[in-house]
Amino acid sequence: MKFTDFNLHPSLMDGLNAMSFKEPTPIQTQTIPLIMDGHDVLGCAQTGTGKTAAFLLPILHSLTVNPSEKIATLIIVPTRELAVQIDQQLEGFSYFTPISAIAVYGGRDGQSLDLEKKALKGGAPIVVATPGRLIAHIDMGYVNFDSLRYLVLDEADRMLDMGFAPDIMKIVNMLPKKRQTLLFSATMPAPIRKFSQQLLNNPKEVSISISKPAEKIIQSMYGVEDEQKPALAEQILSGFKEMEKILIFAGTKIKVRQVSDRLLKAGFDVAAIHSDLDQSEREDRLSAFRNGKLKIVVATDVLSRGIDIKGIDLVINYDVPGDPEDYVHRIGRTGRAEAEGMAITFVNYKDRPKIYAIEKMMGREIPIANKGASSANQSSENRPERSDQRRKSYPPKHKPLNGKKKKLE
Repeated sequence: MKFTDFNLHPSLMDGLNAMSFKEPTPIQTQTIPLIMDGHDVLGCAQTGTGKTAAFLLPILHSLTVNPSEKIATLIIVPTRELAVQIDQQLEGFSYFTPISAIAVYGGRDGQSLDLEKKALKGGAPIVVATPGRLIAHIDMGYVNFDSLRYLVLDEADRMLDMGFAPDIMKIVNMLPKKRQTLLFSATMPAPIRKFSQQLLNNPKEVSISISKPAEKIIQSMYGVEDEQKPALAEQILSGFKEMEKILIFAGTKIKVRQVSDRLLKAGFDVAAIHSDLDQSEREDRLSAFRNGKLKIVVATDVLSRGIDIKGIDLVINYDVPGDPEDYVHRIGRTGRAEAEGMAITFVNYKDRPKIYAIEKMMGREIPIANKGASSANQSSENRPERSDQRRKSYPPKHKPLNGKKKKLE
């Protein structure tokens, strides 16, 4: 199937051609016709499968055929980074159309607030917003949703995790009852299904490869205690100098700063991204990483969902995430759009149960990279079953370089 089969407006096809979009992904193939036919949609697909285009393209088609001078579409997202990303994709897709959009999110200066206010009062056809910032504008009394046609909730599972449900319902209660609602999520736990019942009207459900990382991602893990992780990170990065983009996930903002500082002192081209940075700093570093001017980024899970950066060669889980779903989202930053990628996870002794839960969810074992492990070089059919024997065979401790332990400074 090709994008021409959707009968999208010619100006949209011009934008797709300019962006070299040729064939739709499975989530786009199944979702776009449903949206164009007017159905509410509950969409679930793993990260990197093209969910954003799946809802943007049919909405842009509708607004191109039937223009609006007021707010016709509201897209609610959990993070500033995702708001910026969707706004950038909107700019590309709608380049040859007269449709305008505004991204509404916090962490910026007063001038940005004034620009948002002007666009909302003037009625930008498409508004992409984080819940808190949008409510701040709504409370000032000048936001009018009477002409709204579409409501989109993207990364809905993340928004619930972040406690945005009350804010979302406050916004939804201000919207017209007659509208088309699209809810997209990377996972579909019970709370999401219950939440969707409050918002969607007889929805069509589309689920693609739930909770499974891309097959082309080469996964491995090292057994290593915390004090040995810095030396192991340096060793791995030194061995992959040819890689152009490397993303390292750490569990806390403090750890992110420590890891970034240690690698910077060791001579690596690295920067940290976390929520304590000003928004402009985060955007500058993301832009440098996206454009290849920065090779290594150390980040918290703020970058694990919804950030589309092409060409990431390697993801390192410096710390094992507590939720198996977060592991899938982290390693999903590489191996996107059928490209190959690599993911390495550092596992200390106390994190072994977390790895077991991740393997159980994925239905596959993560190969052990440490040489000399009792099961490291066994073929999959000869490995121990998922039992206490398998758990005990998890990675042995990594041997410190030069027989010395190194600590974070």
